[in-house]
Amino acid sequence: MTETPAVGDPMVEYRDVWKAFDQPVLAGVDLVVGRGETISVVGHSGTGKSVLLKTTIGLIVPDRGEVVVDGISVFRGGGRAMREVRKKVGYVFQNAALFDSMTVYENVAQGLTDEEIREWGEKEVLRRVVRSLEHVNLDADKVLGKLPSALSGGMRKRVGIARAIVGEPEILLYDEPVTGLDPVNGTVVHRLIAQLAGELGVTSIIVTHDIEGTLPISDRVALLDHGRIRFVGTPDEFRASDDQLVRAFIERDVPDDEMAEV
Repeated sequence: MTETPAVGDPMVEYRDVWKAFDQPVLAGVDLVVGRGETISVVGHSGTGKSVLLKTTIGLIVPDRGEVVVDGISVFRGGGRAMREVRKKVGYVFQNAALFDSMTVYENVAQGLTDEEIREWGEKEVLRRVVRSLEHVNLDADKVLGKLPSALSGGMRKRVGIARAIVGEPEILLYDEPVTGLDPVNGTVVHRLIAQLAGELGVTSIIVTHDIEGTLPISDRVALLDHGRIRFVGTPDEFRASDDQLVRAFIERDVPDDEMAEV
């Protein structure tokens, strides 16, 4: 299926994005994400989902193509454009990626720039950290001074999300948000993603292999296969598709010849 128009105004645009390492990973990705939309990018391991996500804020530079965030070209606008883009975006890394030697307070405050911390002062930074923890349903009084090793896997994931939202971004990027979590905590995180989209009005891009969990919280789903967008549509369109690979994901039975990593 070819790309269908995004709902609302474009917020993130991937235009003919190519990237290769030892071999091609992205091979001409075209995708438009609407303002306020929640879209999940799915695909088996090695299809470049995380690579695509990281191009959004310049963590990976594509070999060809363009990424545009809220009208700003990520790679053609220079350092000022990159800083503006990164102010708009919060990134939730796989496995939370917390600093083991830092407290929860210190980890969440890492989501603020040095300029913001200097401008606001300690009292305002603390207020924003506490509010972010409340958004992810954590009791700040109980967790602020704890190290990540004292938290459960689900709590660490939520602290990672709190760090991503503390700067009040307009876009949230989720890189395999339920990896390593049991089904119960995975469900909690998926509900939290939907809750934040509603409460904060953010644009959300989720890369995941968890079809079952992500369909109920997505406005649209894009399937990345062999470096290109093979399908994009609503969850209902995804479930009803007769595309062989889409059916394989729905039925959790991806054919061996489709599993070759690119």
